[in-house]
Amino acid sequence: MDDSSLIWDDGVLVTIDQRGLPHEVRELRLGTVDAVIDAIKVLAIRGAPAIGIAGAFGVVISAAAHTVDGVVDEARVQADADRIAAARPTAVNLAWAVRRVRAKVAEGADAVLAETLAMLAEDGRVNRAAATHAADLVQRLCPDRPLRVLTHCNTGRLATSAFGTAIGALRVLSERGAIENVLVDETRPLLQGARLTAWELAEAGIPHRLTIDSAAAWAMATGQVDCVLVGADRVTVNGDVANKIGTYSLALAALHHGIPFIVVAPESTRDPNMATGRDIVVEERAAAEVTGFGGVATAPEGTQVFNPAFDVTPGELVTAVVTESGVVHRGDAGDPLPGKEIADIARGLYARGWMPGTAGNISVRTGATAVITGSGLSKGELTERDMVTVLVADSTPTATGGRKPSAETTIHTAAYRATTARAVVHIHPPYATALATRVGSPDAVATLRLADYELIKGLGGADPATIEIPVFPNWANVPRIGADIERYLTDHPDAPPVLFIAGHGITAWGDNLSQARDRAECLEALCELVARTGRREAFGAREDTLEMGLT
Repeated sequence: MDDSSLIWDDGVLVTIDQRGLPHEVRELRLGTVDAVIDAIKVLAIRGAPAIGIAGAFGVVISAAAHTVDGVVDEARVQADADRIAAARPTAVNLAWAVRRVRAKVAEGADAVLAETLAMLAEDGRVNRAAATHAADLVQRLCPDRPLRVLTHCNTGRLATSAFGTAIGALRVLSERGAIENVLVDETRPLLQGARLTAWELAEAGIPHRLTIDSAAAWAMATGQVDCVLVGADRVTVNGDVANKIGTYSLALAALHHGIPFIVVAPESTRDPNMATGRDIVVEERAAAEVTGFGGVATAPEGTQVFNPAFDVTPGELVTAVVTESGVVHRGDAGDPLPGKEIADIARGLYARGWMPGTAGNISVRTGATAVITGSGLSKGELTERDMVTVLVADSTPTATGGRKPSAETTIHTAAYRATTARAVVHIHPPYATALATRVGSPDAVATLRLADYELIKGLGGADPATIEIPVFPNWANVPRIGADIERYLTDHPDAPPVLFIAGHGITAWGDNLSQARDRAECLEALCELVARTGRREAFGAREDTLEMGLT
């Protein structure tokens, strides 16, 4: 089997015309910019990585056509590059690839070709690496059994230049003898699953069954799916995923049934300039794709149509996004029901009187986002549904479930930005809150120095015998507290993973929620010990430092 779907042949891009499959395997030879653009628009070439590389070859063709006596007409080539990049708006790979090669235009047509050929060679290596990482993850999540995997649309060599992403992972699993059967969604309205994926799986000798899209949830409900593997056309900073229409509903069904939902894509599909899926332009295609198929009308003449080519799956529904770099995003689904763990710990701390009424909040980081307890809720009655997902970068909510994020969210995200924390606990235990109130300043960061207490070891500081804990002013403008915290932690990388806010309790963080809670409990126990032993207090060398220790 020739694994290459895109071949450069002396000035012409050669590929398979995907419109003819599975019944006709016909060669498509593209020698002009307009031919490349048309092939991308009509889906003769499709799949985010494939159209990216095809678009780059379009720039190669333009550069060659507009070079006279070794001098390239940069303006005309850049104009063609603009047209190519606009051929399909949702998949980020097309714009990414065109941007990468157009930077070489000033160096001449040969430089543009060399860069594109390098990109073509990289694609196969990248896909195999991403597929292997994804296969490893699937086997960790679903160990010790032959796998029944569901996939949607086409993510194989036809959608890339070689090997494939999600189908690449299926190929790796099959090579390991780990596949029992693949359930293939037909993928309406153009049947990429039925026409292309089924063809590729048969070609690779991987056992599979074809099903209608609307049967997928029932297959999950009846125990016929262990894992869902899909590709992506764009992944935003917070882990939202644009993919073939129908992906979102699969993610919802997978979450409901506790089934891993894994996205496999190259790094070039991640968009570092797009914060959330709300900003993705979703392409809508011609009504004829829905009102009929193969030239045969299936709907009454004049029927109005809604035909989005893609949907956007919120990052919290995604177990993991896997690229050649490994797992680059884990959503709520990636750490089974983190909201439940948060709610369980919150109720326990409420019972101890440390989260009275609606006070206090707990969060867990999930890649570029964090899941945090909602505002104005009694922690004694908290459930996993009472969570808000926010961007770590700026605390913007991305999924609220009808809840409001707490103003104290900015304290949590400050800790995430300035440290490697994966979980944060903010509580109001009595001894620590009282000590912070006594020590703190109304308008400056103070420091409490504690020495020669055995409990200091439990706080995770660099020195097990001495610790300096910052005490932040309790500004009415809570984001200002967050700004103070981020600035201090950035300037003091060896600061302990705990802090006070004067009159407003304590915050602790760690590698996981249990560690963050344990550190908060340890700090409260230490503050109780200080209060009960009645040790003499003395100001240190700095006016904003209060020192406590053996005298």
